[in-house]
Amino acid sequence: MRRYDRPELDGLRFFAFVLVLLFHLPDYLPLAAGRPWLADVLTMGAFGVPVFFLLSAFLITELLARERETRGQVGVAAFYGRRILRIWPLYFAVLLGLTALERWTPGVGPAKPDQFAAFALFYANWHIAFKGWVAGPIDPLWSISVEEQFYLLVPILMALAGRKGVAGLAIAALAASYGAIWLYAVHPTTGDNGQWTNGLIQGQFFAAGCLLSNMLRGRTLAWRWPVRLALLAAGLAAWLVAVRICGVKSWDPHSPTPWHALAGWLLILAGTVAIFLAALGLDGRSQPSAMTYAGRISYGLYVFHAFVLHLVFHQFLPTLDGWRPGLSQSLAGRSGGLVAALLLLGLAAHLSYRFFETPFLRLKSRLAVVTR
Repeated sequence: MRRYDRPELDGLRFFAFVLVLLFHLPDYLPLAAGRPWLADVLTMGAFGVPVFFLLSAFLITELLARERETRGQVGVAAFYGRRILRIWPLYFAVLLGLTALERWTPGVGPAKPDQFAAFALFYANWHIAFKGWVAGPIDPLWSISVEEQFYLLVPILMALAGRKGVAGLAIAALAASYGAIWLYAVHPTTGDNGQWTNGLIQGQFFAAGCLLSNMLRGRTLAWRWPVRLALLAAGLAAWLVAVRICGVKSWDPHSPTPWHALAGWLLILAGTVAIFLAALGLDGRSQPSAMTYAGRISYGLYVFHAFVLHLVFHQFLPTLDGWRPGLSQSLAGRSGGLVAALLLLGLAAHLSYRFFETPFLRLKSRLAVVTR
């Protein structure tokens, strides 16, 4: 069994989660009130999701290619088995749990059969694109649907045509993505137009991950820290220009003109690639072990974070004030609530990884040809 270990990507995975968390915090705390620049910076946090997508596509392409090189073939059924064991147990536990809680606490999960079916059958991103958001705690799971759709195609193409087949899919995905962006831009709508969760739009980031894997073919990037910091800064700057000047704001990506839309999404893509390359090849020994572990539990952090924030700010703190008006403020206020939420989130993700996910990961490792 061959090994492909990239601990620096665990750190990048945690960084992507922190971005998403920062994007969601203004829903619970008035962080950007009267500060338009800060509002734009926090809006950039949504682009942590494309980082997840690119990183996932890069790793999947790399691992499948190495399996093909090792065995002369790709075990497609084994690949699906590994993905099921990694994604499904926690995903369905959260989905079923929030669906059950919706009966007693409205606004946390699917309330209608078609909403539940969309998440259960992994087309939630399309359901949201055409019918709107479902509920805050469950909505972030739309990105899992996009990933599962990606997983359906790539192993088959790798098995049939190797890296060339995956490259062909990536180029087609890029063309479809920017064609869809153009169509959205020339047919503007009011409000949330569903562009952010459209799988065609997000396909550009999976395409970039596949193409980067093909171009690098396992080579590490031995860049020094100044180069990596410059790439990180350039990536964040590209995102900021996309938001502030081009008007691409994830949940509401309406731009002044179609050319602004194309430029904005290209900047998001370029920024995502730059941030990924800033991390790829870092010496794992230079990364704090706590950050590596945080990256390993980032799946739990991601699927739990919106529910934990909802629980603390929309349930727990109002309950305290119901017992005694102003009690939540006397207990360090909403900043104290944030600290409590972060501690609870970290504990939940740790316990999930240690006692719930790890047994499935052990089963998953038995199906691996190339391990991480």
